[in-house]
Amino acid sequence: MLSKIIRPTSRRLIPRYFSASPEVEDAAQPTSAHAQLPYVTPLREMNFVLNEVHDAPTHYKNLGFEDCTPDFLDAINGECARFAQEKLAPLYSSGDAEGCKYLPNTDVRTPRGYKEAYEEFSEGGWNGLTVPEEYGGQGMPLSLGVMKSEIIGTANWAWSMYPGLSMGAMNTLILHASEEQKGTYLTKLASGEWSGTMCLTEPHCGTDLGQVSTRATDNGDGSYNVTGTKVYISGGEHDLAENIVHIVLARLPGAPEGTKGISLFLVPKYVPNEEGELTEEILGGEKNVTCVGIEDKMGIKSSATSVMGFENSRGWLIGEANDGLEQMFTFMNTARLGTAMQGVCHMERAYQGALPWAMDRASMRSLSGKKYPEAVADKIIVHPDVRKNLLTIKALCEGGRSMIYDAALKADGMINEDPAVRDKCEEELGLHTPTMKAFLTELGCDAAQLGMQVYGGAGFIKDYGMEQIYRDAKISTLYEGTTGVQALDLLGRKIVLDKGKELRKQVQLQISDAWSIGTSQTARNHGLTGHALEIGKLSAQWATTAMRIVAGAAKNRDIVGTASTDYLMFSGYISCGYQWLKMMHAAGKALDANPDMSESDKIFYQSKLDTGNFYFNRLLPKAYTHRDMAVKNPDSIMDLPIEGWDLATTLPSDSGDAYAGYKVE
Repeated sequence: MLSKIIRPTSRRLIPRYFSASPEVEDAAQPTSAHAQLPYVTPLREMNFVLNEVHDAPTHYKNLGFEDCTPDFLDAINGECARFAQEKLAPLYSSGDAEGCKYLPNTDVRTPRGYKEAYEEFSEGGWNGLTVPEEYGGQGMPLSLGVMKSEIIGTANWAWSMYPGLSMGAMNTLILHASEEQKGTYLTKLASGEWSGTMCLTEPHCGTDLGQVSTRATDNGDGSYNVTGTKVYISGGEHDLAENIVHIVLARLPGAPEGTKGISLFLVPKYVPNEEGELTEEILGGEKNVTCVGIEDKMGIKSSATSVMGFENSRGWLIGEANDGLEQMFTFMNTARLGTAMQGVCHMERAYQGALPWAMDRASMRSLSGKKYPEAVADKIIVHPDVRKNLLTIKALCEGGRSMIYDAALKADGMINEDPAVRDKCEEELGLHTPTMKAFLTELGCDAAQLGMQVYGGAGFIKDYGMEQIYRDAKISTLYEGTTGVQALDLLGRKIVLDKGKELRKQVQLQISDAWSIGTSQTARNHGLTGHALEIGKLSAQWATTAMRIVAGAAKNRDIVGTASTDYLMFSGYISCGYQWLKMMHAAGKALDANPDMSESDKIFYQSKLDTGNFYFNRLLPKAYTHRDMAVKNPDSIMDLPIEGWDLATTLPSDSGDAYAGYKVE
């Protein structure tokens, strides 16, 4: 049944085995006391966006990956889909019910089945998919890792966070670590023997990293002692890998105040010997870093969100001193892209959970007459409000996927050896990552809520599994910078400080593409001309609205803060609409090029045109509201004085210092 797909001899086998048939429609779903939501990887949707909308094979060929053909990409994604459906999806609800357990010896036990799934994932070579071959990886483009994250993340987001955090650590080491550090740590991370984290947040500071107080002192032998407390550390402690490599922000003695005085350190849970290995004696000894507790959370309960205590923990400086924040932007761009994908993952999960219910559940009669006359009631899929809810999820999910894939292909330059290529890539991504992260995660929560709404009261109870999607989705709007923080980053840093350079480039590109599509025969054949005109106009307004805000800020700086979130959502709806225009154009071209295609193919491409029309008619109009709100006078928000807030409650006496017992003095 299994056949090996071997790449050219210049590259490794990846991943080790592929199924002869990548489509997996009948993955077993074991029974559980908790609901097992249906999940099938949308490979056809992914391949359409990847190959027909964004022409990834040409992109990969230009990067030197000639063997990344559509068939090869489909094989990779197909095998990842098999693993996700058979191993991860069945653990989604059971892992939520069991959660992680903090043990008296400071270890953390993950839910049943998690360790076995991680071992199989590592044995398949998936951890090192995009790591250079010289460090034990498989040398594939970074964008393939984003698609991998969609597949495993939709199946089980909480589980996917463990290898996901390792990916951020690996990307940071690839660009900034010494060769000795890469040889010892990157190779183990790539194999999955060790995992990684990013330790930024402290009890007193989250977004404002200038307040970081964790300190590091030089031992005189090339190592440092790191002391401090880090909180909200995903995967900070667990039983999946034998060692955990923490990438930690800390201050050296005499470092400048604020963000200019932050350095980056590599601090392992267990310090390996001179050969870079862990002996039984080391593993049986004292930990170099200790987990002092895990959070009791609303969602992602099977991801160990840890409080980490560093007490003279031995570590090593990564790169140059006081350059930590700049190095962290490597992680932040990929992390924000990954978190944006979380929004799409929850949209897909909500859609796959709600659609079968709508097709099966019968209630009342259609307003336009009986559609199932032989039954006591019609299926609820015939009711306009139910269809609107489902189409909203579908349109946002497919548009969001295209937004992320477009950005992911740009991100392939993030780990290029040429600094000029990396800088150009970061500039291009900088405009898009805050928008995608905030826009798609906010609408991911909306989609999860709409999925529950399709179920009615049944969506509110755990028996059907829909409420878990919402609980898991909410964190995506909070970590890696809240929506408000992303909005300030977009408007303040990526547009105002950049003087609109990247925004102008993107606006020009979208207007050019809209003109090209709108004047094509495909547009005339399928009614896209009006949509193209609207995207062109809105793209121009994207720039002029920013100019109006900047002009207003010259008189009242608060307008940047009051406008930023609406401006970000305005940006998101335009960007998603731009992707929908491209998807509709690709679908129309396919229909025109092959009128004799199979009926299933015709249905697929026509559904793209139909869903795109829904987006333009029902969702894109929200862009205008956000545009108008963004330029409103800030006075109605800022005028209410502090004494005018009718505060009748106070925080519990200990709520302002929740981690007091964890601090290392």
